[in-house]
Amino acid sequence: MKKIGFLSFGHWTPSPHSQTRSAADALLQSIDLAVAAEELGADGAYFRVHHFARQLASPFPLLAAAGARTSRIELGTGVIDMRYENPLYMAEDAGAADLIAGGRLQLGISRGSPEQVIDGFRYFGYSPAEGADHAAMAREHTEVFLQVITGEGFAEPNPRPMFPNPPGLLPLEPHSPGLRDRIWWGAGSRATAEWTAQQGMNLMSSTLLTEDTGVPFHQLQAEQIQRFRDAWKAAGHEREPRVSVSRSVFPVVTDTDRAYFGREAGSRDQVGFLDGGTARFGKTYAGEPEELVASLAQDEAIAAADTLLLTVPNQLGVDYNAHVIDSVLRHLAPELGWR
Repeated sequence: MKKIGFLSFGHWTPSPHSQTRSAADALLQSIDLAVAAEELGADGAYFRVHHFARQLASPFPLLAAAGARTSRIELGTGVIDMRYENPLYMAEDAGAADLIAGGRLQLGISRGSPEQVIDGFRYFGYSPAEGADHAAMAREHTEVFLQVITGEGFAEPNPRPMFPNPPGLLPLEPHSPGLRDRIWWGAGSRATAEWTAQQGMNLMSSTLLTEDTGVPFHQLQAEQIQRFRDAWKAAGHEREPRVSVSRSVFPVVTDTDRAYFGREAGSRDQVGFLDGGTARFGKTYAGEPEELVASLAQDEAIAAADTLLLTVPNQLGVDYNAHVIDSVLRHLAPELGWR
């Protein structure tokens, strides 16, 4: 059994060729797609966070709204850029959204990816400490966030408060029990995956890795997952960790599918440059269901992960994306033993 969800970047553009032409469209359609995915039997609705772009940005209002409209599906991010975050304010937002959703949040966080502007986090009021870089700042914000969502008191109470305080140091409220175990780190390398395990966070790995050893993408990602699990065991954590991978998967079962994705049938891994370094990008899986079953069965990283996130072309509209999710659940998942 494997949990299967979708991951949406929430792109929008006023182009007449897009069905998502405004920020309102992107937000409302994201909620509708979460509802549709739950009705189809999918397990997760995840959303990418990008600042200074025509994409989804502030995730917690969206997660809370989707939580209020659904009852079973996991709701998450992939990922929140911690360089931009006030960790205490984020902890309050996350606690509130998780309580509204009944404890279904799965928050993917990370250092972030290349953005639309130079050092965009500085416009949000954050700068790395002297001698540190933006990646270190993201990890510092993460450390604080992970501490305060445990519900432990840390703030000195006012001796003359407006309202009576419970005894001892005060925690942030609202606190959502169990949220700490549902935090994921988006790791782009094998070394970062090991660090993720040491911090007691679940592993989220996408369709690119910021390194290349010459082996196929899925094999490099499978090695990343194994290193994460080895480091988790060495750290002595009591619970079992979770691991997700993202893939672009499009079963071709209609003429519309063929028109959109028929040319992707010969997709291959790609090697390029990202943030000044070499990166390996995974291929798109598109084709007839029986062909995809054979191809996906050889993907070592999918086999190693407990959760698969399907990247969806959200500008094609809710109905089409629900069709893609349904096609994976109906035509691929049973044959591959995911269902």
